[in-house]
Amino acid sequence: MGVAHRESVVQAFDEFRIELDEHHDRRERLIKISRDATNLSKKVIFLLHRTITEESNDDSNPYLRVAHRGREKLREVQALYAQMKHEVQAERFWHYHRAVSPGLQEYIEALSFAHYLEHGTLVSYDEVQLSLSDEHGTPYFTLPKEDYLLGLSDVTGELMRYAISDFERFTPYVRELSKKQAVTSQSLEKIEDAVYAIVVRGSEYDIPPDMLDDIIARSISTPSVKLRLHRDAGSGNEYEDEI
Repeated sequence: MGVAHRESVVQAFDEFRIELDEHHDRRERLIKISRDATNLSKKVIFLLHRTITEESNDDSNPYLRVAHRGREKLREVQALYAQMKHEVQAERFWHYHRAVSPGLQEYIEALSFAHYLEHGTLVSYDEVQLSLSDEHGTPYFTLPKEDYLLGLSDVTGELMRYAISDFERFTPYVRELSKKQAVTSQSLEKIEDAVYAIVVRGSEYDIPPDMLDDIIARSISTPSVKLRLHRDAGSGNEYEDEI
């Protein structure tokens, strides 16, 4: 009886070992897929920014051309997620959500940027989910809504860079535009400081809203900067803007 009991215990622990080994191996595979998806998505974002500034002989719709190039590269990311289909079936996806979440957010950021350039609107949740589905429309996995929202939040930085780079093309031709852009850049920096304070301080401590407001106010408080802008060349009238 004692020998049989010991053998059953050994067999049970062997099954536990096999299950744990499969879990760790699967997790490593998913982490690698997520890292590859992150790297490819970043390359797509850089490609979109670079292609926007390129000139083409046939540019009746340059943003459509840019978006199509981005979507071609995004198919490589979608192929990576197709490999995950059998790894994260049913409820198993949620066991490994943290391993794949960063890559998903980066992919959604790249897809959203390409979608905006093509349509001028934000990509919807259903459109993102469809892009992570097979030819029959069956999802590889259920896209978490929090990853969708976090990916959309990230794309705002790319839209800011796109707006600034597009705006800078007019700088040599418009009087005082470069000085006005300095104000715009400083305002954007203050927004970034506020977001940084919310994310970092909010993740470290359970801060009440009123204290968080105070932290944000301190993070963006900088010495007053005065920009003297001349209305006309040779004019004695000056304007001082407090930032």
